Amino acid sequence: MSNSNKYDTAFIETFQVDAQQLSGLQYQDIKEWDSIGHMQLMSVLEEAFSVELDIDDIIDFSSYEKGKEILSKYGVSMANE
Repeated sequence: MSNSNKYDTAFIETFQVDAQQLSGLQYQDIKEWDSIGHMQLMSVLEEAFSVELDIDDIIDFSSYEKGKEILSKYGVSMANE
């Protein structure tokens, strides 16, 4: 499974959303992405990509797009897969 697929799957399974909803999705746009949902997503992403996110990155993880940017700091590339 590609990194992009892993990333999308984390959102889809954690928040029970469709793939079409991911683009532009931001923290608290949906009721499932509250503080508890946020921490669940962080845990799923850490496990999927074998990384440990810094607390500042967890706080800054405010949207679907921002998350890709943050994960790139940990060597997780979504491009050219």
